[in-house]
Amino acid sequence: MLLPNILPGTPGVGKTILGEELASRSGLKYINVGNLAQEGQLYNGYNEEYDCPILDEDRVVVELKNQIREGGTIVDYHGCDFFPERWFHVVFVLRTDNSVLYKRLETRGYGEKKLKGIMQCEIFQVLYEEAVAS
Repeated sequence: MLLPNILPGTPGVGKTILGEELASRSGLKYINVGNLAQEGQLYNGYNEEYDCPILDEDRVVVELKNQIREGGTIVDYHGCDFFPERWFHVVFVLRTDNSVLYKRLETRGYGEKKLKGIMQCEIFQVLYEEAVAS
């Protein structure tokens, strides 16, 4: 059985494009956790400050566990710190040049506070550090 792999990274670094392409070329199943949460309404509130829903991590873990049980998957999500570490065979933390990232996020229409938070997260390698720690 092929164990699942995960592609964490800040919004805009290319997780979805890479994950879909890898799945297409390898025959592995691709799961975008953001889409999974949206389809199942796996939220427990809304963050007005950052204009985004708050993920219900426990419900996501339960739903994702069912979908990755057989292995052979690529999981796309911003972080990996709340998933059980035994779940993933490989963790590929994606990064990109900050000037490229800023333009991508600006094009998406992100508010200034959200944009600043994401950029700080990328600059200080927060998701990389979380992946190493978990």
